[in-house]
Amino acid sequence: MDYISLQIEVRDPEQGDILTAELADYPFESFETEEGLLKAYIPQERLVDCKSAVDALLDRYGVRGRYIAIETQNWNALWERNFPATDVEGRLRIRAPFHEAAPAGELEVVVMPKMSFGTGHHATTWLMSRAILDLGVSGRCGLDMGSGTGVLSIVAVKCGAAHMDAVDIDDWADANCRENIAMNGVADRITPILGDVRCIAGRHYDFILANINRNILLADMSSYAATLNEGGDLVMSGFLEADVPAIVERASALGLEPVSTAARDGWMAVHVRRGGKNR
Repeated sequence: MDYISLQIEVRDPEQGDILTAELADYPFESFETEEGLLKAYIPQERLVDCKSAVDALLDRYGVRGRYIAIETQNWNALWERNFPATDVEGRLRIRAPFHEAAPAGELEVVVMPKMSFGTGHHATTWLMSRAILDLGVSGRCGLDMGSGTGVLSIVAVKCGAAHMDAVDIDDWADANCRENIAMNGVADRITPILGDVRCIAGRHYDFILANINRNILLADMSSYAATLNEGGDLVMSGFLEADVPAIVERASALGLEPVSTAARDGWMAVHVRRGGKNR
């Protein structure tokens, strides 16, 4: 698959975060920012349907973008050069196979990201991973919605979760998730599912992880709530601080009680719970 890198000069990190959140509504699969340049990666075939809308978005923010073709065979080298292993408070290391192994006693997840979002380097993946460490998932069944590389599902089962459904709408993510869960030796406890929120109808979960974006979270939260058991936890990220009130308001309207919020590099995570017993 051939990819395009949309490269945008940003005046400061805040503008980069805002543009990243806006572009996440389109089929961009990963983002990186370096020295005032935001790079957003998208399959060439998927850019055709959204390029005019993306150009209009950039015009609205008064920025210009350059579309640069990337040779597929160079992608893994790009990851290796730009994304170091991620440490979560000395309790968890998320790394690629080419990174150094975690120190003894530190939980480790190995992912080969390819084009999937969820390598641990992004603030939202870090926030969600830390939330899992503190959530108390042992023996519980969960859902990883918008699973990408499958990293959050892998973290959850390595923290003792009984089983995870890993749902993503993109076939590249589904294939990458299957590779990563096999590499981590947890394929017996994670079920990758290719599809959208309709795939979870009629299922029931003790906790749900959803690291997507504001618009999808608001649109699909009722489906998450319908599958969440009493006392179940819903942890969401993929949005900025300004989006928190809308996320919390929607959750409250669905009978989900606020538990906590967390922030990292301008990105936010919100934890809500469906009544029942406290954990």
